[in-house]
Amino acid sequence: MFARLKNIFAVSALLVAVLPEAVGAAAAAMVDTATKIEFSDTLDGLSLLGVGVRKKGPIKVYSVGMYSGDDAKSSIATIPKSDKKVALSTLRKAIKTTDTTTFLLKMNFKVGAEKMAGAIAESVAPRASDKSAVETLKKLILDGVAAKGAASPGTTLRFDCSAVGVNVSVDGKNVGSAPGLCEAFCDVYLDDKAVSPALRDSCVENCCQR
Repeated sequence: MFARLKNIFAVSALLVAVLPEAVGAAAAAMVDTATKIEFSDTLDGLSLLGVGVRKKGPIKVYSVGMYSGDDAKSSIATIPKSDKKVALSTLRKAIKTTDTTTFLLKMNFKVGAEKMAGAIAESVAPRASDKSAVETLKKLILDGVAAKGAASPGTTLRFDCSAVGVNVSVDGKNVGSAPGLCEAFCDVYLDDKAVSPALRDSCVENCCQR
């Protein structure tokens, strides 16, 4: 009996030690309320700044999480949430000087490879001067998605934006890199005509001063 009680106390102590960490980890992750898709609070050393949904009419196509360095996040930490325009402008400038900013797309609706590649390329094109780089990006997305048939629910597309260019991965498999386009790709999600207004709002809500 004493041995049994000892075991119970040992398990209880373990739960007391583990549960706070588990709760903290869960609290740090963010969920896109539109799709219920969850994003981890960090990705390869980058911090999650915000999440949002990409809609096409009533269809919730995918959720996107934006990850960047702590310097980008802290750049708007003292700006009040009420100054949304200033905060987003400051964030866009900070991203230009940070090493890497990653946009992680998680599919919620099935989209064909050509349509997915075309949609992203069409969003980048008006914001970029190097049209050949846009075509390269389009082909990388097409090849990566076509390899698995389509961008079905659960598929992930990762875009690592840096001074070198935009590196593309599909479901964790590296596809290749398109030169330049970092600023243009970031603006797809952060400028005044961003494809996911919800992501912009989430970045302000999550990173700015209350």
